[in-house]
Amino acid sequence: MTFMDLQNGSDIRGIAIATADEEVTLTEEAVAAVASGLHHWLASKGTGPFRVAVGRDSRLSGEALQQVLMTQLQAEGIDVIDCGLATTPAMFMSTKFPDFACDAGVMLTASHLPYYFNGIKVFSREGGAEKADIQYILSHSQPQPKDELGTYQQKDLITPYAEDLVTKIRQGMGTTEAHPLSGLKIIVDAGNGAGGFFAEKVLLPLGADTNGSQFLEPDGHFPNHIPNPDNQEAMKSITDAVLREQADLGIIFDTDVDRSAVVTKSGAPLNRNNMIAVLSKIVLAEHPSTKIVTNSPTSDHLKRFIESLGGQQVRYISGYRNVINKAIALNNAGEDAQLAIETSGHAAFK
Repeated sequence: MTFMDLQNGSDIRGIAIATADEEVTLTEEAVAAVASGLHHWLASKGTGPFRVAVGRDSRLSGEALQQVLMTQLQAEGIDVIDCGLATTPAMFMSTKFPDFACDAGVMLTASHLPYYFNGIKVFSREGGAEKADIQYILSHSQPQPKDELGTYQQKDLITPYAEDLVTKIRQGMGTTEAHPLSGLKIIVDAGNGAGGFFAEKVLLPLGADTNGSQFLEPDGHFPNHIPNPDNQEAMKSITDAVLREQADLGIIFDTDVDRSAVVTKSGAPLNRNNMIAVLSKIVLAEHPSTKIVTNSPTSDHLKRFIESLGGQQVRYISGYRNVINKAIALNNAGEDAQLAIETSGHAAFK
C-alpha cells in the first residue's frame, strides 16, 4: 500500500486502529508524510512563514495522530496552533478569524465511520482542499526540515466559533434580542462526537432550554449509537429523546459536526429530502428565484416543491465539494445560487 491509497476523494482516510480483520493503514509515518505534503502544498501557493491550525474529533486515535502531524509541521518550520477537540467547520474558520489567521486548517476525522478509522481534512483560506490538492499533498511527501522549529501554541477555537454561530443565528432571525430562543426546548444529540458544545455554547446563550440533551461527552468508542444523521438507529434515538422530553426540536450531529438532521416536536425527521426542502423554503423566501444545488439522488417531489416556490433545483454529482463547486461556478457565471446541499446533510450557504 502507498500513501496515495489513503486518498478518499477530497479527504484522506484509513485504518488507524488495528482490528481482527483490519491492519493499520493510516500510520504515524503516513500522517508525518501528510504534514510534509501539506508544507509542499502551501509553498506551491505562496511564500512562508506559514501558520497551520490542527484539530480533531473524539476518535480514540485522534490525539496521538494530531501530535505526530503537529510535530512534523514544526520540524519543517511551520507555526502550529493546537485547537484540540474541534469540528470540521470550525477548522475552516481558523483560516478566517483574525485572531487565528491561519494559512491552513487541518481536521483529523473520519466522519461517521467506525471507531477504528481516522482521516484528515484540509482547508485553505479559499475553502476545502480539492481532489487534486489531496493528490498533490500525498505525492509530495519528502520532508523539508528546518534548523529552527516552528512555534507551538494551544488555543481555544470552539469558543469563538460558537460565539460566531450565536451572532449569525441572531442575524438570521433578524433580531438583536439577547435570548431569541427563550421558551423553546431543544434537544441536542452529539453522538459522543465533537458537537456537545452546541447545547451549552450556542443554544443556551440564545435562551433555549437544552435539558434532556444526550451523548454530549466526547467518547471515541461511540457507545450509544453511530454518530450519523443518516443512520436509522441514530435518528430513532434523537426522535425518542424529543418525544420523551416533550421538546420543540431535536438536532443530531455527526462526529465532526459538518452534517446534521432535525426532528420536530411531533417526532417527524427533517433529513435528506425533507431537510433540503425546509432550507430551500427559507432561502427562497429571502432570495426569490435563486438556484438550489443538490446532489443527484433527490426525489422528483423535491424538484417540484422547489419549483413551486419559484426556485430552480440544479442536480449535480454527489460529493460535498462537487455541489459547493457547482454553486460557486454558477455564482461566478452570474447565476444566483444561494444554497449547495447534499442529502447526507452537508450544506453551504452563499
